[in-house]
Amino acid sequence: MASDVRTLFAFDNPRPLQTAVSKAPVECPLLFLESETGSGKTEAAVLRFATLLRAGMVDGLYFAVPTRAAAKQLHARVRAAVSRMFPADRPIETVLAIPGYLIVGDAVGRRAGQFEVYWEDEPDEATRAARWSAESARKFLSATAAVGTIDQALLSGLKVKWAHFRAAALARSLLVVDEVHANDAYMTEIVRTVLHGHLDLGGHALLMSATLGDTARSRLARRQERNRPMAPAAAMAVPYPALTVVTRGGELETRKIAAAGSNKRVSMSLEPVLGDPMGIALRAIDAAGQGAKVLVIRNTVTTAQDVYNAVVDRGGQHLVLKVEGTPTLHHSRFAAEDRQLLDDAVEQLLKNDRPSGGAVVVGTQTLEQSLDIDADLLISDICPVDVLLQRIGRLHRHTRSDRPERFKTPSCVVIGPESGMESGLDGGLLRHGLGMSNRDGGVYRNILCVEATRRLIADEPTWTIPDMNRHLVERATHPELLFELAQRLGDRWSRHEQKTFGIPAAEAGAARQHAFTRNEKFDERYAFVDHDEDIRTRLGEDGPRVQLADPAPGPFGTPVRTFNLPAHMFRAGLPTKEDVQGARYEPRNGALTLYIGTYRFEYDRTGIRTG
Repeated sequence: MASDVRTLFAFDNPRPLQTAVSKAPVECPLLFLESETGSGKTEAAVLRFATLLRAGMVDGLYFAVPTRAAAKQLHARVRAAVSRMFPADRPIETVLAIPGYLIVGDAVGRRAGQFEVYWEDEPDEATRAARWSAESARKFLSATAAVGTIDQALLSGLKVKWAHFRAAALARSLLVVDEVHANDAYMTEIVRTVLHGHLDLGGHALLMSATLGDTARSRLARRQERNRPMAPAAAMAVPYPALTVVTRGGELETRKIAAAGSNKRVSMSLEPVLGDPMGIALRAIDAAGQGAKVLVIRNTVTTAQDVYNAVVDRGGQHLVLKVEGTPTLHHSRFAAEDRQLLDDAVEQLLKNDRPSGGAVVVGTQTLEQSLDIDADLLISDICPVDVLLQRIGRLHRHTRSDRPERFKTPSCVVIGPESGMESGLDGGLLRHGLGMSNRDGGVYRNILCVEATRRLIADEPTWTIPDMNRHLVERATHPELLFELAQRLGDRWSRHEQKTFGIPAAEAGAARQHAFTRNEKFDERYAFVDHDEDIRTRLGEDGPRVQLADPAPGPFGTPVRTFNLPAHMFRAGLPTKEDVQGARYEPRNGALTLYIGTYRFEYDRTGIRTG
């Protein structure tokens, strides 16, 4: 069985982090790998799998990433490496573990009935049986090798149907969790529960991140629910890049790793045009007109649509992302069938061997994680520093000589509010995904973290990455430093700090209520087969999944039928199951109107919106 980088990836020599991971002790079940984006963490994870498999410690691999787009792109890389790992007479096919897809290795299947799948390559009976794990989402974790979203792994630790089957199927696999960071307390707590349940069953895990702070790393590494974080100075002194090895006894050892390449010096600038989509559009059009590939990442779908429309209105229709020749943007609020087309289009436009000429790709968080895309200029809404560093990972990701002269130095334009961050304390920035109100919150509720990030940009207009990663993350996320900042800023900020401090604790408590543990008696308390609709892997994503009885004509020429709609689009309350099952549509000029009960939605090349 092959386990070297030359055979698996056609590299001449492994990078330092890949060597460190492949040589980590096989008896240590948990590793944390922290390194900058694009440094080769994916390959390191595959090497860890090969090492553990050779040692007889695992039988399988589940590679979990945050988004469907990232899983789809990563599948090809992992599939190629895994196929080289085994002899030709014992091939292993890697499953794409995304509901709605039927992909194993290079083979594509389609439903031929409720329980039957037709595979286009017409495999023999042994191969068909080996693809059993790809034919239903509940079976994904039983695959010898699979790449999918983190949600599939998290379902193994929640009080939902098939949880015990999923956990048992995962038990002998290496669980790789990519892009771990600390913005969602609910999800972090479920990850912690699943992680230690997996380790208790004898499993192995590798957690990877470019932006993991000490507080989150310590919480995930230890079984205790409460951990006292390091002092800020000590947290900033932790090496980066680094490999943290956790023993079966829970002892942590952090080892410094040499950086994969040279530092990237990013010019950071603040522009107060958060509420001015035309101003953002003009900046993007100007750069694209000089030949730059421009990535515009906004915090919400609505504001992304605003910028896209502004670019088109100012004559930039020829510059924006296109799917089958139709101008569009990238976000989560598209039909599932069209999401596949969007992901492919972004990859083709911003891949390493990308086409020449300027372009403007407008999108949301769907563009920021685990994607191997390369932009010349990044324009980003202001957000917490760990998220911003993820976005910067798409800027000058590869070394290339063909960048336009003005964009040979990486530059990130951070879009902030005209009136300052304080306006977000009372819900004034909710449209931009910032802050909270009495009723609900934005994408990033902790305005104090965002204000700390703004101050970092103002104080240090050049970020040297990865050398500064640890410093930047701790400066803007460490609880002690945030508390001190709130005290300096005054009573309104202190009240906000207290409120935002309590919310993660409540979310973590909700996660513990939804999670199940294996060290308690299995009795009537665990008869949870009917709770699927109440328990979720992520907070806020509890809207209905709509599947039309008949395919509808989509805006890009592909029939569509599946829509995953967020709950906040149903302001008067979620529709009934009967309303969802009775959903219907009316086509109109390359778009369609969707009816779900009393709700009406419009769907076109910009995505779905309330009608």
